[in-house]
Amino acid sequence: MIPDAAPNFSHLTADFVGTAPSKLRDAALISGLMIASAGAAGYSAIGTPMVRYLPHDGVSALLLLDDCHMSVHTFPARGLLLLDILSLSTHDGLKALDVFSRRLAAREVRSEQRSRG
Repeated sequence: MIPDAAPNFSHLTADFVGTAPSKLRDAALISGLMIASAGAAGYSAIGTPMVRYLPHDGVSALLLLDDCHMSVHTFPARGLLLLDILSLSTHDGLKALDVFSRRLAAREVRSEQRSRG
């Protein structure tokens, strides 16, 4: 049985379109942005981001948070970064989004935030 007072979650997704391919290939940059954005939003990270280089020249990264996760997938040939943050709704995922937005300087950022749980 799930208790009535179960925490609510927030699911934020964002597409960064028109991002410089060199930034999207830079695993250190992506990892650093994840750590910085987690701090800005008040998330507690469990360790450091797990980063993998992909066959299409992109990067995938996962940062486990105390309450959920943050993931990033990049597609340099398309100038695209996909961001996914699932967390307790007591945190402000938009602060994390702002860190990525300021550093990536994408031509367009499309984002959506939904309540979950």
